[in-house]
Amino acid sequence: MTTTAPAGSRQARAAATRQRILSAAHELFVTRGYRSTSLRDIAAAASVSHPGLLGHFASKDDLLAEVVAELEAENETVFSAIAAASEPGELVFAALAARNARTEGYLELFAALTGEASAPGHPAHDRMRERYCRLRALSVDVLQDAQDHGVIAADRDVRGETVRHTAGWDGLQLISQYLPDRVDVVEMLEDRENLWASPLAWRDPDDDPTPELDAPAGPLPELPVAAVPESDPGYAVGRRRRTQIVADAMRLFSRDGYGDTSLRDIATAVGVSKSTLLHHYSSKELLLSAVLAERDSAINDNQSVAGAASAAELLRGIPGGAAHSAREEPGLIEVYAVLSCEAVPTTHPAHAYFRTRFANTIDYFTTLFELAQRDGDLPAHRDPAHEAVWLIAMWDGLQYQWLYDRGAVDVAAHLQAHFDDVLPRR
Repeated sequence: MTTTAPAGSRQARAAATRQRILSAAHELFVTRGYRSTSLRDIAAAASVSHPGLLGHFASKDDLLAEVVAELEAENETVFSAIAAASEPGELVFAALAARNARTEGYLELFAALTGEASAPGHPAHDRMRERYCRLRALSVDVLQDAQDHGVIAADRDVRGETVRHTAGWDGLQLISQYLPDRVDVVEMLEDRENLWASPLAWRDPDDDPTPELDAPAGPLPELPVAAVPESDPGYAVGRRRRTQIVADAMRLFSRDGYGDTSLRDIATAVGVSKSTLLHHYSSKELLLSAVLAERDSAINDNQSVAGAASAAELLRGIPGGAAHSAREEPGLIEVYAVLSCEAVPTTHPAHAYFRTRFANTIDYFTTLFELAQRDGDLPAHRDPAHEAVWLIAMWDGLQYQWLYDRGAVDVAAHLQAHFDDVLPRR
């Protein structure tokens, strides 16, 4: 038998204080980000003393774990309830996404945590990894039921579809925080469910002819990249030093995040004084810009357009570039995952960079898919703008899943499976 503490009792007051602390932590983690929020910030927002807060939660990590556990327990209960109440074979992801969108702070918190917690040392890493496992298991059940009832074609790989779908969902949640006017998570998931249920979705391209037009004149477009911060090229020793500073800053940002990495931390890693570091990069924000520019430049080298004869050929080359990044330069994936999610709050110095980057990337891939459709490579029933957003979201989401379980998720293989569907070879 469960008993409730009488109102006004010490136990009831303690429970109320604990809940007030959790609510304050939740709000601050959403608005400022986990890394940029201190226990003193939370104590002040909850109107308790710092020692009083520590009487309920020993650390900020414990608070985060409790906030995430509350949301996820409720979310999984709702997922199961929606699935149980649905018609046989019905796809329910959009309905769950709609409920999440109505839950204050849910999207913001999980969009931020997805990348932040990908670093193995993050306090929520194990919890988020377990979350992926549970979410995939629930999703496999829904998709298998849909396949058993003919909603999804019998030859589809349910487990592969589950990984790609949950990846796209995660990516959409993040992008929507930067571009709320361009990306609607619920609408995108509804479109994907409609595509799954459509007989056109996986049909042979010979049954869905698209008139082949002459390819547009001129070179294929290139993805815009951030400008490299200006600096005096100096002597060779200075150039090597700046290269080392950027490399070590990238490594520390990917491990600890921008907010928890100090200039002194970076100087120590490089083996120079803080004043020497400031001689090369006069502020932490300028160094952050250099790290992001270096990351963009390296990724673009991996995804070079050189030699691509068509938009479809360029797009089909993406899995190869992704495999190279995962194999040779995993740090590029790590720093992007952590910083893109850490920068969700508008006050973060990299927020504007990621907002612009997502907008430019969507425009770029929309153009490529439009060209592929004109060439007859993208079937007529597929919308280039939708395909562009979904590709970016899924690609990012696959990288997050890979960071949590590198042995279980092959980013390149899933991208290849996606392009085999979207751009079937004639």
